[in-house]
Order: sequence, then structure tokens, then C-alpha cells
Amino acid sequence: MQEVKVKKLSPNARLPVYGTAFSAGADLCACLDEPVTLQPGETKLISIGISMEIPEGYAGLVFARSGLATKRNLAPANKVGVIDSDYRGEFFVPLHNHGAVPQTIEHGERIAQMILTPYLTAKFIEAETLSDTVRGEGGFGSTGVK
Repeated sequence: MQEVKVKKLSPNARLPVYGTAFSAGADLCACLDEPVTLQPGETKLISIGISMEIPEGYAGLVFARSGLATKRNLAPANKVGVIDSDYRGEFFVPLHNHGAVPQTIEHGERIAQMILTPYLTAKFIEAETLSDTVRGEGGFGSTGVK
């Protein structure tokens, strides 16, 4: 298991926590002085109240929590947040209300989940040609739906 240093920026902040022994994503909790209401179509940055030392070669990917998205229409505005290993600032989630009614976030509420994952970097080189494949230049929908 990978150890990751987490710094509380507020005494009321909560460390990320896994919901079950086999959860891939660790829940991120809102760190608020007072409840925040998001109107329909509105996005607000919600503080998590922590910073983190993500190990080199890893990234934190921040996703919606499925229950919050399906039951309350709340999900990160950027769909998937990417936290780089050299970032040491405060964590925020740009939460968006996709629904038709206002939604209120309370302190300590689990608002997103983060997956810590290794990644590769590439050296991009310009080329005149690329290798052929069966798909070729077939774009969106080119592989069919069934």
C-alpha cells in the first residue's frame, strides 16, 4: 500500500477515506465553515481543506461520486480533475449542479472521489507518416454501436 502525506489546512478537514476495503476511489469531503448552496446550472469551488504530497510518477484523478451524481445531479464541473505530483496547494472540487433544483453541501459531506494512479510521460516527436491500422482514420462512431 502506497503511503501519501496529507496536510490538513483546517482543523475541521477530513483525510481522504475509502468507503470499503475494495474501493478504488478515496472519498474527498467538503471542508466548509457554513453550508454552500448550488443553484441549478451553477458551479462553485468547494474546499476539501487539505493539501497532499502525491508521489512522483503518480497522479490523483478526481471523479464524481456515483450516488451524488445520480441522486442529486452534482458532479465535478471539469468531469475529471488531475492533481499532479508537484502540486502542493489546497484541494478544491469545482462542483456543478446539473439538476433543476438547488442543492446544499454540508461540511464533511463526501463530494468526490480520488484515485491515485501511476502514469507514463511521453516524448512527442513529429512524424511525416504513421503506421497503418484496421481502423485507420475512422473517428467518432466508426467502430459501431453493437
